[in-house]
Amino acid sequence: MATPADTDAMRRAVTLAARALGATSPNPVVGCVIHDASGRPVGEGFHQRAGGPHAEIHALRAAGPAARGGTAYVTLEPCNHTGRTGPCAQALIEAGVARVVYAVADPGPEAGGGAETLRAAGVTVERGLLAAEAEEGNAAWLTSVRLGRPHVLWKYAATLDGRIAASDATSRWITSAEARADVHRLRAEADAVVVGAGTARADDPHLAVRGVEGAVQPLRVVVDTEATAVKPGARVLDGAAPTLIAVAGDVTTRHLVDAGHSGNLVRLPRAARGLDIPALLAALHERGVRSVLLEGGPTLAGSFVAAGCVDKVVGYLAPVLLGAGPAALSDAGISTIADALRLHVNEVVAIGTDLRITATPVPATKEH
Repeated sequence: MATPADTDAMRRAVTLAARALGATSPNPVVGCVIHDASGRPVGEGFHQRAGGPHAEIHALRAAGPAARGGTAYVTLEPCNHTGRTGPCAQALIEAGVARVVYAVADPGPEAGGGAETLRAAGVTVERGLLAAEAEEGNAAWLTSVRLGRPHVLWKYAATLDGRIAASDATSRWITSAEARADVHRLRAEADAVVVGAGTARADDPHLAVRGVEGAVQPLRVVVDTEATAVKPGARVLDGAAPTLIAVAGDVTTRHLVDAGHSGNLVRLPRAARGLDIPALLAALHERGVRSVLLEGGPTLAGSFVAAGCVDKVVGYLAPVLLGAGPAALSDAGISTIADALRLHVNEVVAIGTDLRITATPVPATKEH
């Protein structure tokens, strides 16, 4: 049974793991804390970047000989394979760690099995401490392993009556400066930021992260089905961050190719409206993208919802009323209240003068 000290140590490991959000893809974020045999913290670390040492290695290096006979708290089951780094399960065994407590089992076919290796070596292994918190922090990687596509967070900013702009199309600024700064934090934690042709045409967005120290710039993605919204000279085509323009396979892109942007293009199949969303996510997954921040307007958001490809929603609601203007979400293929996408509210916090509401889709239940 977990003690308060165990819980505190694992919570610290979860906090450490979150420091690398947006920087480890295609690897997971992982944190590790080590206590010596007397229960005193002697080492900690987190996986900082793909190809670099894993969290356990950083923590073991910090602990040194004090790790012998101690306990390692890890947010993800220690890996059991040799990739660009060695297996962490074996490193823990060689360090003489007597007990390993991990939050979430590794679902991957390659790295999983570390718990069994540890047990076979006589190490006491316990699973599940703060599993929900660790899963939340590693949602992007876990989604990619389980579903074979990136995790999608849809972010929008709206008035209290759900409008994202006035009837004359003006929208700057609905939300506060603090809320807008918080969006840059979300960008910094994502591998890719996705908008649609309407947003590209209306706003000429830059989509790069600003004001977040040490941020790894995400891939900027514009879903421009007809290849008419992104013109040479668009802000999204500058050198601040990598860019990908998703277009239909049957459109001409000569204007972009002639301007030297052929490497920024990916051709995808059409759907009933726009591009095929699963195909888009598959193309991003192949490029190592494990987390997507969907910042597109109501049309693109509706396509993602209709495709069943929204895993989390973050809405910034401003204490403003408009009464008219576009809604945050357009046609999502839902025609009756019985088919509404129900959400579980995970968090409601004040950001500046606004509210930030974080919610996740409620899994559909089968009726008997």
